[in-house]
Amino acid sequence: MKKAKIRLYVDEPLGEGQSLSLPKDQAHYLIGVMRQKAGAMVALFNGRDGEWQAEIIEAGKRKALLVCKEQSKPQQAPPDVWLYFAPIKKTRTDFIVEKAAELGAARICPVQTEFTNSERIRQDRLQAHAVEAAEQCGETFVPPVEDIQKLSAVLDHWPNDRKLLFCDETLVNDMTSGLSGDKDQKWAILIGPEGGFSEAEITRLRNMEQTQSISLGPRVLRADTAAVAALTLWQNALGDWR
Repeated sequence: MKKAKIRLYVDEPLGEGQSLSLPKDQAHYLIGVMRQKAGAMVALFNGRDGEWQAEIIEAGKRKALLVCKEQSKPQQAPPDVWLYFAPIKKTRTDFIVEKAAELGAARICPVQTEFTNSERIRQDRLQAHAVEAAEQCGETFVPPVEDIQKLSAVLDHWPNDRKLLFCDETLVNDMTSGLSGDKDQKWAILIGPEGGFSEAEITRLRNMEQTQSISLGPRVLRADTAAVAALTLWQNALGDWR
């Protein structure tokens, strides 16, 4: 069977012979924008049942009916690493969410630090960016994007069994501060705001038993660059790139 080139995330059960009708916006994209017709194949995934090759049975301007034919990928869970980051400018925050989804973060968690410039986010819009990133990169899992929380509240309830990789820009010239740890350990990565962490936040983070401080190299990185660098470093050392 010819594999589909278009992938869509759907919130419906998927399985052999399962039929489903796409929402109007997806039907318009598939039929009106991408010019797909009855008989064409589309790859579908829902974050639970893997990826399925589905045939378009009905193709209307505002309606598309599909039937699942065969599974093309099993469901794949990402490694257990969460990304915590302080929101920055809109487009750069979008970039962080997109790249976190592409790089295999299991959960994406915006936090408000003492120096965070943005106190609000559109959680639904950021979740849509995570869905689009998963569609484009072939992922079968879509990481949930949490609503923004205060960093202090997050740390108040930090789980004992999850390590925290603290990307500390004050260690920028300390190249001995590398990553080490257990591949099976639960992890989270924390990226600071454009203004850096406050002295009180740095002290608290360093004093947490679960924290491992790390340098991301000899240069101070922008927050969006730091998120990509940290996730790449973690995936290469402890994630599913090995």
